[in-house]
Amino acid sequence: FSSLSCIFQMGTTQESYLDLFPLDTIVYLTPDSENVLEDVDPKKVYILGGLVDESIHKKLTLQRAQDQSLQTARLPIREYMVKTINTKNYHSETLAINQVFDVLSTYYETRSWPAALKAGVSSGKGYVLPDAVN
Repeated sequence: FSSLSCIFQMGTTQESYLDLFPLDTIVYLTPDSENVLEDVDPKKVYILGGLVDESIHKKLTLQRAQDQSLQTARLPIREYMVKTINTKNYHSETLAINQVFDVLSTYYETRSWPAALKAGVSSGKGYVLPDAVN
């Protein structure tokens, strides 16, 4: 067990998170939110908005959260990282669920968004920390 096992509780259930937690404690993480996640609050429940699909559907997770009247937030990628020049001219703030988890767990351990984003956002996404720009 890591020190995070006490911080992040995971499990599976047939029940909806809407039935398990008070609405005001739920924060739905989606790259399309206008709200920036500034800190991880241990009293909040973070839903990692994700789809198992080959293609990216813009604003689908945001729409789902809004339909459920949930708070939303996005990782502070734009605030701490810069777009890098790449051959595909590709830049995406959409991460896989495991990458989002890596970012959140690293942030919780270090309290450093740069360290957390470095741990979870691969350079293939087209973003790097400013000190990594050549």
